[in-house]
Amino acid sequence: MMSRTFAAVLLFAILACIHAEDKQLQTSNSTAVEDKKLTKRAICSTCSYDGPDLRVNGCHGNPCGVNAVCQETAGGRPVCSCPPGYSGNPLTHCNRGECLDNIDCRSDLQCQNGRCVNPCVGACGSNANCEPRNHVAVCSCPPGFNGDPFVSCRQSDPEEQCHPSPCGQNTKCEIVNGVPTCSCLNGYIGNPLSGCRHECDHDGDCSSRDMCSNFKCVPACTQCGVGATCGSVSGHRAVCECPKGYIGSPYTECRPECYGDSDCPANKPACFYGICKNTCDGACGIGADCNLRGLTPVCSCPRDMTGDPFVRCRPFTKADLCEPNPCGTNAICVPGHDNTGRERPVCNCLPGYTGNPLSHCSRGECLSNNECPDNKACINYQCVNPCIGKCGSGAVCEPKSHLAVCKCPHGYSGDALVSCRQTRTQPVAKYYSDSTGGCNTCGK
Repeated sequence: MMSRTFAAVLLFAILACIHAEDKQLQTSNSTAVEDKKLTKRAICSTCSYDGPDLRVNGCHGNPCGVNAVCQETAGGRPVCSCPPGYSGNPLTHCNRGECLDNIDCRSDLQCQNGRCVNPCVGACGSNANCEPRNHVAVCSCPPGFNGDPFVSCRQSDPEEQCHPSPCGQNTKCEIVNGVPTCSCLNGYIGNPLSGCRHECDHDGDCSSRDMCSNFKCVPACTQCGVGATCGSVSGHRAVCECPKGYIGSPYTECRPECYGDSDCPANKPACFYGICKNTCDGACGIGADCNLRGLTPVCSCPRDMTGDPFVRCRPFTKADLCEPNPCGTNAICVPGHDNTGRERPVCNCLPGYTGNPLSHCSRGECLSNNECPDNKACINYQCVNPCIGKCGSGAVCEPKSHLAVCKCPHGYSGDALVSCRQTRTQPVAKYYSDSTGGCNTCGK
């Protein structure tokens, strides 16, 4: 009686356990092995049973298909599945897949569940571009779009690229040709990508000839006023001066001494290029006197002096009697005296010239006998008969070769240059007279 009761309880426990594990296997991803004899060789481990362990290995004998893997559940139930890289029905046959790893696929494909597939499928967000690269989906937003390419890309406003600004401090961001461009604010220098700063905060930040003004290095000479000149720079400060002839403050304004003659004093009555001057200054020569006629300087040498008043005045000398030449044309001047003994210039015509030496001397007819006919001689620069006044009384004259040939006529005798007297016994003597008045015997 006791053995029958135990057997009945054991059978009820086994049936309850099988029913519970069937429900568990129906929710599993693997395929459970159907074994009608399982009730005879599998005992539920969750049942309340204190007797001896009667369980057996459910994967014993590999109840799964070709290439399938069997795994036993916690309740000892066998579960079949295809291993990685394989696909198919694990209860009958698992086939090897297209790939086991990405290396088995082209670089633009990815190994998923044993197959080489495009990694971009479903990888990127809306409106995003996808490029398979080295088995990986590379997502990016197209030009004109921004956002997270793995979530969503949206068309962007170009100005958004400057918000937030990619530039450094003290800069401004502008969109140029669709690209954010950084530049330093006015009055700042530096790298706009990292940050801009004032060009200077004090003079020491500038070169020796510059000064710091409004945070900028500017030439120190800009301190000089209008019309002033900058002589030098010392300690970043300019030494300013008004040009010669200008008046005023060199650090505010320099202006001309005058704009017209009316602005000038009596001792400097003329305005020349903004400067009041006495026009006699430097106008005349050494030792000369200068007198103004209006604004025109008039130069003259003082009494008892001579010379060029625009060059030099000096005391008179004898040579000055003829300077300037008081004589006429073609006349020369030599110092001389008048009838009273006073020194006076004396004028003479040049050699070969005749006329009035005080007004004009003309060149004579000749300078020598060669310029006259054979029967004339050059006397006082004129071609004249050489016989005039050359022979004595009673003598006859014959011009020959520019000379006066004197002779006593037939029946006369004597010195033809002095006098001829009548005689019948003396032979006639012939003489010729040269241009100097001398006489030579011509023959008998």
